[in-house]
Amino acid sequence: MKALTLTAYNEFEYGDAPNPEIGSKEVLIAVKACGVCGSDIHGMDGSSGRRIPPIIMGHEAAGEITQVGDAVTDWKAGDRVTFDSTIYCGECESCKSGQINLCPDRNVLGVSCDDYRRHGAFADYVKVPEHILCKIPSEVSYEHAAFAEPVSIALHGVNRVPLKKRDSAVVIGAGLIGLLVIQALKAKGAGTVIAVDLDEKRLEMALQLGADHVLISNDEVPAKVRELVGNADGADIAMEVVGFGPTINLAIESVRKGGSIGCVGNLKAEVPFPLQALVTRELSVFGSCASAGEYEAAVQAVADGSIKVEPLISAVADLKDGGDWFHRLHKNDEGLMKVILRPGAEA
Repeated sequence: MKALTLTAYNEFEYGDAPNPEIGSKEVLIAVKACGVCGSDIHGMDGSSGRRIPPIIMGHEAAGEITQVGDAVTDWKAGDRVTFDSTIYCGECESCKSGQINLCPDRNVLGVSCDDYRRHGAFADYVKVPEHILCKIPSEVSYEHAAFAEPVSIALHGVNRVPLKKRDSAVVIGAGLIGLLVIQALKAKGAGTVIAVDLDEKRLEMALQLGADHVLISNDEVPAKVRELVGNADGADIAMEVVGFGPTINLAIESVRKGGSIGCVGNLKAEVPFPLQALVTRELSVFGSCASAGEYEAAVQAVADGSIKVEPLISAVADLKDGGDWFHRLHKNDEGLMKVILRPGAEA
């Protein structure tokens, strides 16, 4: 098969790679579409430490089953599927309690780190265990189905916070996940939703996708949030989708006493934290890691249009040109949102 391999940091090679050999409970999938994730960009340049070359990256994917293991009974060749990016055991206490994202044996497609190496879906074929598969409705394109992974992250982040009907919410960061979080909040019944970002074009997209108000990120945001939600103390919920010290502070300053902050962003390993504000205002902070069973809901949300993904697609390109698109995304001067690569599925 052909694959796009990260051979060294910032260097790709498109060429031949061994066909994956499936186990008895695995399936082989002809990849039809795979999105480039921000974590792949940080993996490409070595900044995350989670894409040690050589590695075939890619975990936001969809395709068609071409082969099933001899113990697979619920899936067959020809099925259109997407799949979780997280491979979990299904047997530990975390998995049995529904917290599959906290499985101690968890690993992720397209990731290589000190603990494991698992090739991903920037290739003609990828193998995955049957228990992470999710069927794609016939009316959903492969390109749209490839959004199931980021949509599931947004859904999980919103599910983590105690959102009630008509609660107000501020979303700090209007990148791809932030724009999906805005839609997930609205789909779950949020009232006023305010998007905050430094990029005016992203804020325009936020309005298009359901935000009621948008604000340029600066020191005046908390006061403006209080005015827009009609509460002198702040919004009910803040979703932080950046993972940077100043934006964490902004989220905390924008919620009311007793409010909640959902932390989805993960840009920095450590950030300064306003502990006194958290304690004296009795705020709740909810970390959100990947997703935990939201895949079917994510596919359904894409299928019924409650979460719109088409406006987020910047380009659909051939996998052989993937290296160039990676570098364009890394340069980050074109306002690109989601780039989807399509393999040729060569034998």
